[in-house]
Amino acid sequence: MSFGSFSAQADSGVRMSGPMADINVTPMVDVMLVLLVIFMLAAPMLAPSIRLELPQTGAQPAPQPAASLHIAIDAQGKIFFEQQLTDPVMLERQLAAAARQPLAPEIQLRADKATRYETIAQVMAVAQKLGLGKIAFVTDPAGVQATSP
Repeated sequence: MSFGSFSAQADSGVRMSGPMADINVTPMVDVMLVLLVIFMLAAPMLAPSIRLELPQTGAQPAPQPAASLHIAIDAQGKIFFEQQLTDPVMLERQLAAAARQPLAPEIQLRADKATRYETIAQVMAVAQKLGLGKIAFVTDPAGVQATSP
């Protein structure tokens, strides 16, 4: 920090209105640039990298994930299958048709928070009876308004 100057006014005894307080940032910038260069050179050496030549095989690619079935249950216990109102008997038929697919689909179950647990349990029981064991409960993040089916 500099509190004075080397001007002729200072030597002549003329007093300035106040001390001059400047911060010289040049050394700080120099140090930061040196550190930046060091980190840029050292970073690739810190990251582990192993070069491998993987063998070629004749294996089949991984199967694509199965389709998802969307089931929604509103507060009154009405069941919607793929956004279409359905009853428990019709839902069982629709799930049976989906269970015959080569890859069993995943069920994404949306239920209103006021839905009776009994209705949810019945839908889950029907799905599991038909061999559809992948059931995901879908929720909405806090602060996001849900859209009704």
